[in-house]
Amino acid sequence: METITAIKSRMSSFLAFVFSVFISFYSFAQDTAGGVVTTENTTTTTTEWYANPVYIIGGAIVLIIIIALIARSGKRD
Repeated sequence: METITAIKSRMSSFLAFVFSVFISFYSFAQDTAGGVVTTENTTTTTTEWYANPVYIIGGAIVLIIIIALIARSGKRD
């Protein structure tokens, strides 16, 4: 019975290892073109809003302010 438990333990460790290797290969195989997403027509070029760092920084500032207000309201007695 001890042998079966040892085999199951090693098999689950091996499957976890294989799964992690597969996921790492899959993640490295992704397209790395990235960058700013633009859509070009014949006359105009538009940039997606989430590619603009101003929106990301503004969102982070708003999030920090909201967290500070929530934390501060919990201290009132």
